[in-house]
Amino acid sequence: MDAILTAGGIPKPDEPLYEYTQGEPKAMLDIAGKPMIQWVLDALNRASLVDKIIIVGLAEGNRLSCSKPITFLPSHGDLLKNLHAGISKEREINPAAAHVLSVSSDIPAITSEMVNWTIETSLQSDVDIVYNVITRQVMEARFPRSNRSYVKLKDVEVCGGDMNVIRTLTVTSNEDLWERIVSARKNALRQASLIGYDTLLLLLLRRITLEQGAQKVTKRLKITGRAVLCPFAEIGMDVDKPHQLEIMREDLNKRVAQNENFQGAHDSKAAGNR
Repeated sequence: MDAILTAGGIPKPDEPLYEYTQGEPKAMLDIAGKPMIQWVLDALNRASLVDKIIIVGLAEGNRLSCSKPITFLPSHGDLLKNLHAGISKEREINPAAAHVLSVSSDIPAITSEMVNWTIETSLQSDVDIVYNVITRQVMEARFPRSNRSYVKLKDVEVCGGDMNVIRTLTVTSNEDLWERIVSARKNALRQASLIGYDTLLLLLLRRITLEQGAQKVTKRLKITGRAVLCPFAEIGMDVDKPHQLEIMREDLNKRVAQNENFQGAHDSKAAGNR
């Protein structure tokens, strides 16, 4: 499966991460010695189930590295428009592609295991979208200071993940649906009209389960889909605020140190066996 890696965000002066980015792409923020997006790219590069990668929002000529084929596209304005552009390009490159993996560049803690798990899980059913959600318990056990927002349902509290699988034709052959989703993204009233006020009320009253909520929303949008309880908090640990950036820097610096210690022990053992 090919991956669409969205990387178009440039924080504005009134946004929390501007003091760190100063007009540069958020995806290029330094985390533990390399750009944030490189951590995500490394996970995709090592994932056996990922074939090619389309990066939307960055130009060629940056300092990213990957052994798999990469196509670069300019930013198209926002996350959903970038995703649309990436999937359209995928259809151009590979018309036979049925699904793509959508990945955000601001979840640097993901690993190849998590990428492969998401793809394998999506292949268990033939639907338009497989959407990862993470429970409060899973998120706070792994990142207790993440301060994520959660949707409170009848059976569980969840936050959304930033790595999901989408059927390509759901986007490229239904422009009206996609335009409605884009226009409703930051408008609460439009969101309510999109999913239905009855569904919104049930969500607010915590009267429906995760499965019921997913069924109602996808039915309203006239697509098929399912929400999957994801065991990996890293898929939902995005970097939107300074404290989240510091959490990721601390976490991935530890990973680097552990890898260096492991490599050092391996080298010492190899030298002793000579």
